[in-house]
Amino acid sequence: MDRVGPTLLHAVLLPEECPAAADVVIAEAGGAHVAAGDLVLGVGITTVADAVSLVRHSAAQQAAAVLFKPPLVTKPALRRAAQGAGIALISVRNAAAWAQLVWLLRTVLDAVSGDDTTDDEYGLGSGDLFRLADAVAAVVDAPVTIEDTNSRVLAYSARQDLTDSARVSTIMGRRIPDDVLAKFRSRGVFRELSRGRQTIFVPAQKDGTLPRLIVPIRMGGELLGSMWAVVTGPVSDERAAAFADSAPVVALHLLRRRAHADAQRRASAELLRAVLEGKVGPRKAIAELELTEEPHRVVIVDPGNPDAEGVRLALLERISQGIGRRPVATELGGALYAVVPDGDGPGSWTELRAALAELPDAHRVAAGAPVEIGALASSRLQAEETLGLLRAGLLDGRVGSFDELWTAVALHRAATAAGSARVAELGPLETLRAHDEANRTEYVDTLYEWLRFPGDPRAAARALRIHPNTFRYRIRRLLEIVPLDLDDPDTRLALLVQLISLRWA
Repeated sequence: MDRVGPTLLHAVLLPEECPAAADVVIAEAGGAHVAAGDLVLGVGITTVADAVSLVRHSAAQQAAAVLFKPPLVTKPALRRAAQGAGIALISVRNAAAWAQLVWLLRTVLDAVSGDDTTDDEYGLGSGDLFRLADAVAAVVDAPVTIEDTNSRVLAYSARQDLTDSARVSTIMGRRIPDDVLAKFRSRGVFRELSRGRQTIFVPAQKDGTLPRLIVPIRMGGELLGSMWAVVTGPVSDERAAAFADSAPVVALHLLRRRAHADAQRRASAELLRAVLEGKVGPRKAIAELELTEEPHRVVIVDPGNPDAEGVRLALLERISQGIGRRPVATELGGALYAVVPDGDGPGSWTELRAALAELPDAHRVAAGAPVEIGALASSRLQAEETLGLLRAGLLDGRVGSFDELWTAVALHRAATAAGSARVAELGPLETLRAHDEANRTEYVDTLYEWLRFPGDPRAAARALRIHPNTFRYRIRRLLEIVPLDLDDPDTRLALLVQLISLRWA
């Protein structure tokens, strides 16, 4: 009573001596399964007669206390029964969710017994969420999963062996399988969840899938996830209401858990930025970012809309679905930077690339070459250079890696250097460019393709999308405009350097 506090509990009757509290149980009328030291919660009790029966049976089993909500707990007959049986009678505030109470009481009992397995100082560990799932399952008397908005399992209760194959697959894969999702979607389950229905009952299906009682988890109008109970059939109004009442408790837990995860993500992001800038050594990167010692790549995902709030986090969530290991990622300059192992293993560049291929066309993806952890800063520079080529439209497609596109990188670097030296201004090329601009001809492009495909006018014509005879005519005509000795190899090389500087800079 002292630990939980008067916000949730109020003592109606406390005998001079009480058995030591040992566990929390949800009891039906008659009090089956009540044992010595139990804190007995009368969740499904609706009549005074059933409440009196539960009080007497619990006292006979040496339970520690019986807990009810008003108005039942205020009935004189119930108080007289508790006083006569010598058992504590506790009133639970109407606003309190039964699942919240189960969770809090078990947390207190674990702390008293020294069996507190909370994973962190805020009580936000995954083990705590599993205990909360157990508390909710006790309230609804059915195996429960707690899932996020992407149908990924965050925690599940005990007794999952009493469910069906769909639930087993969900637990094993930590996500509702696609075929099962399609069945529930066709029944309008997710539409009802988005509308904020208090509880959704889905009857049994012909394939053997058992009934489900589903409750949305919301906070401040935001859908945070849902809870799914595998039931044997329709659930009483009292238990359904208690199940729905537990949603705010889970929502609070998920919000606190998300805030804690966000803080950890920010810390990891700051460390990763330092790694990408070459300010952190490989040992610290491997230890604190949980990287392996194998070669890694820096991958940049350009969302195409750097000003959209939250777009990069949503992007990270999306590309993380279905891959073996979540990328280590951060934001820089409006783009998402991720570090992934090279090769074909879980969470590798190969796996991530396949996931990225499903993104909208507005996204561009560039990867640096695979390097040791200590050289990630160089892989970052390579990825940025590749992304620059993608943004400039100098590469086909929207996904590329530095090591695969080395020819384009070499041409771009050569063009940049040649542009700085103003090589395009030398010789008769300026005259040909001026003629094209004045007469709307395409002789410069024709010369470029002739140099790219020496001795193959058909291939050059295909690149220009013209007939080979038209291509031959253009070559004769441009040679009339500018004096070029195309038989001289040095002339051809000089012209190619000039034209590359124009097209690739």
